[in-house]
Amino acid sequence: MSSKLTENEKRDILMYLEKNKPLPEKYRFLLFDSAKEVELLWNGKTDEVETAVLPFQTIEQIDEPRSEEKIERQRTLLDMSGRQKAGWTNKLIWGDNKLILSSLKNGPLRKQIEAEGGLKLIYIDPPFDVGADFSMNIEIGEDSFTKKPSVIEEIAYRDTWGKGADSFIAMIYERLKLMHGLLADDGSIYVHCDHRVNSYIRLVMDEIFGKNSYRNEIVWSYQGSWVEPRTYFPRRHNLILFYKKNNNDYFNRQHEDNSEEQVNFKRWEKYLVDNKIFGKFYPKDDIRFKTYLDKFIKENQREPKDDDIIFEIRGAVIGSSWYIKKVDPKSPENIDYPTQKSEALLQRIIEASSNEGDLVADFFCGSGTTLAVAEKLGRKWIGSDLGKFSIHTTRKRMIGVQREMKKAGKDFRAFEILNIGKYEREKFLTVNENLREEEKRLQKENKEKEFVRLILSAYKAEAVDSFNCFVGKKRDRLVAVGSIDTPVTNDFLEKIVAECAEKKITKVDVLGFDWEMGLDLEIGKRLGIDVQLKVIPREVFDKKAVEKGQVKFYDVAYIEVKPIIQGRGNVKEVAIELTDFSVFYNQDNTGEVEEKLQAGASKIVIKEGKVIKISKDKQSDLIEEEILTKKWTDWIDYWSVDFDFENKKEIVRVAKEKTVQQKLDGSTDPQQMQIDDFEEKWTGNFIFENEWQSFRTKKDRTIELTSAFKEMPKGRKKIAVKVIDIFGNDTTKLIEINI
Repeated sequence: MSSKLTENEKRDILMYLEKNKPLPEKYRFLLFDSAKEVELLWNGKTDEVETAVLPFQTIEQIDEPRSEEKIERQRTLLDMSGRQKAGWTNKLIWGDNKLILSSLKNGPLRKQIEAEGGLKLIYIDPPFDVGADFSMNIEIGEDSFTKKPSVIEEIAYRDTWGKGADSFIAMIYERLKLMHGLLADDGSIYVHCDHRVNSYIRLVMDEIFGKNSYRNEIVWSYQGSWVEPRTYFPRRHNLILFYKKNNNDYFNRQHEDNSEEQVNFKRWEKYLVDNKIFGKFYPKDDIRFKTYLDKFIKENQREPKDDDIIFEIRGAVIGSSWYIKKVDPKSPENIDYPTQKSEALLQRIIEASSNEGDLVADFFCGSGTTLAVAEKLGRKWIGSDLGKFSIHTTRKRMIGVQREMKKAGKDFRAFEILNIGKYEREKFLTVNENLREEEKRLQKENKEKEFVRLILSAYKAEAVDSFNCFVGKKRDRLVAVGSIDTPVTNDFLEKIVAECAEKKITKVDVLGFDWEMGLDLEIGKRLGIDVQLKVIPREVFDKKAVEKGQVKFYDVAYIEVKPIIQGRGNVKEVAIELTDFSVFYNQDNTGEVEEKLQAGASKIVIKEGKVIKISKDKQSDLIEEEILTKKWTDWIDYWSVDFDFENKKEIVRVAKEKTVQQKLDGSTDPQQMQIDDFEEKWTGNFIFENEWQSFRTKKDRTIELTSAFKEMPKGRKKIAVKVIDIFGNDTTKLIEINI
């Protein structure tokens, strides 16, 4: 206790403590010395941040944006298209950015980032709109319907705004602290916000980065709505807070007019003789000229000649107020994503605070604008988002950028899609390594039982025993649950079917997070057993979502493909034809929709794997239903082919066992873990290498159903086909062919 306290103050403090009452605010400053003049406080504030290091699971790698009729094994010497750059592979990561940031900051990928020169620039556009609607309009033919946010997005939104400003500040504070630790010493960060949260974020940034690191509050102004408010001035701007990690000069001035007027040596000499003004902005004395002259000599190691360019004249320097139009609905860059920002806005930020070859990141990447602009400007990038639809939207957008750059003869980088889903789930089963072996075994058994209870509760099933494979029952169907950390396999399905045959069971639901490629989906049908495969969503680990009945399990989609083989000799050509795709979604209660529907209105719903337009007649109130998904192809948004699936093993870097033990007993600081503390392990899986793809865009709604042909040598090959539906959910099928 501070010696500055008076006897009365000490007595008052003891009285408050004895009565279990909170201390008045003044005692915080009397009891605890603080060098901070101003401090932002909120309910539940803590300096602790996430330290988990989870391995990144590589889901897919996109090496080439191929869409041509034939995939050549080697390009000709006359090929003038762009090439894939070697080295760093760009990264698009699906998951909670708190865990992603912690794993990047404290894990083995940190060394890779530092080897590329460090993370030079972070731009984020966090969810600052308390009333935001994250629904998406999805087109089907000439109609469109509203895709509701996923439960995981609703949970994130609830956690962000559940307690108002307190929970928003807590969310952004921890993530900004992690970003500060990940950013290079000469790095910059731009945080996009508006009037709702800019004052909070400014104080948070001052506390984390320091007041001296503040550079600008940039005002981005734009044309607003035609519906003008009557009680206040129309709000037609957002704010972007610009900070640097340290007091560095890593900055490129931006100019209003990027057109350049080049001034050569001969013109300079003429100016010096007759003193004529020759440019919009020009040096006014010989000292300025000498500076440019010395720079030229230093760079070229010689005196200039008549036609040598001494310097370039640009437009006026841009200040902190920017007028940049929002994305025009008719613009080619518009992809109808709710939070999409203009590429011109991101171009200015990226050009100002990074150089070609630098690494930039966006951890709320949305539709991928930051990543698209970074790619076009020759930067390396990392992007992440919690929304699966965001990741899918960005995937398509980046392939589109790759195709544009390749066609224009510009080089581009490969990118990979990562997630931490499996390893995030494994944390659920983590046991205390300090216990004895028998105690650890019992603790693990209890956690596995707890996991099964959690899944059954979310699925609204009751627990059963006396079975080998089945753990629950829902109405007249028995329920089996796959492992938390490994895919459901054919071997597991065979055991289920065998028990069904033995005990005369005819209806079964199998729940799983992941599914082995090449599953025999007809395994039960041959014996008259109805086997339904259901995907367990991430939201099962959210207690409130389970309690509210928000967790939705959906059926594994069904894919049919046909290989086409042509040619003679040792080398033949193979293409894949997509022949069928089925999904089984339900999004709405059609009875409730019909009841609430106004006369003359209509609404599009999803019922039993069909998109249906429900209309109520204006005169008679009669309800009509029109199925919009008339063909199975209407459900497909994207599909791709890996012609040699087991070619690339999925390798992850995980902490060595001794390192895990040291971390548990406190002898190793997780933030000080070195590259030698990790080791490479094969997960048993293979990476899907995207060699050909076809997908729908806002401008082109068509989709090809037969891939390009690829030359392949004789022998047995496993080919993987990935289909992504209009919701952004993916299904993969594995086939084996003999050439």
